[in-house]
Amino acid sequence: MRRALATLVAAATVFAGAACGADESGSPSPGQPDKVEVGVIAIADVAPIYLGKDQGFFSSRNIDLTLTTAQGGAAIIPAVVGGQYQFGFSNTISLLLGESRNLPLKVVSNGNNSTGVDGQDFAGLFVRADSPIRSPKDLAGKTVAANTLNNIVDTAVRASVRKAGGDATAVKFVELPFPDQGAALESGRVDAIFVVEPFQQAALASGARKIASSYVDAAPSLTVAMYFTSNQLASQNPDLVKRFSEAMKESLAYADSHAEEVREILGDYTRISPEVRATMILPKWPAEINRDSVQALADLAVTDGLLTSKPDLDKLLP
Repeated sequence: MRRALATLVAAATVFAGAACGADESGSPSPGQPDKVEVGVIAIADVAPIYLGKDQGFFSSRNIDLTLTTAQGGAAIIPAVVGGQYQFGFSNTISLLLGESRNLPLKVVSNGNNSTGVDGQDFAGLFVRADSPIRSPKDLAGKTVAANTLNNIVDTAVRASVRKAGGDATAVKFVELPFPDQGAALESGRVDAIFVVEPFQQAALASGARKIASSYVDAAPSLTVAMYFTSNQLASQNPDLVKRFSEAMKESLAYADSHAEEVREILGDYTRISPEVRATMILPKWPAEINRDSVQALADLAVTDGLLTSKPDLDKLLP
């Protein structure tokens, strides 16, 4: 069993056991708003939910929202399953992996999407300026840094390699946090890196050369991540889930049309400098999930052997 999937399932089991008997319905005391805790990651992708909180989109729906930062989807998924958080944010591949192992997950809202513009996306595949690698096709037998293994990064990078006519099965991946990837590329420890903003700006500033926009290559207007809840909460308190989903849709639409406010609020929950925030390429935040792109990712995950069969999207998606 692949390590990412095994870790996800094991962690979810531990959290579920620890939360056994807890009331996850989110039901408030009479006359009080629903207290809702959401697991997020300190990246630009989640700016809409911070904006939505500031704009009152959640409080107007009787939701007292708390945003808690976690390291990534691998930690957020088991925390939602176990009832520590009522909702969470995770990349699409992690959610597909969870569904494939029958974890009790239900997507409730879109998260963020690729811009869909090659060369102008919020993430990219980079090599050193002096690298002989000219195209993703040349990555066969080479090493690429990914922030987590067996997940959306290597799925998307392999899509770029296939699109360029290369052997996607021959690419090697090594796990490195985004902040460490630039130095690893410069020192020659890896042949290529895949980074998102603001690390993309750091790569460009160091002279690294972008050879692919892999999220764009994976699917048009790729749904990169989504918000989700547990099946238990969805069945026990469907009204809360409905209100949260409505607030998220309003938040996504607001962020998509207020780029400068997005850049400003990034300073509230990240350490990205104003200078970098001004130059970053922002994700897109459509209110609706691009189901075709989720299906495309699922197909790629099956091709790569990450999933043994196609997941049930009707069961996972709204």
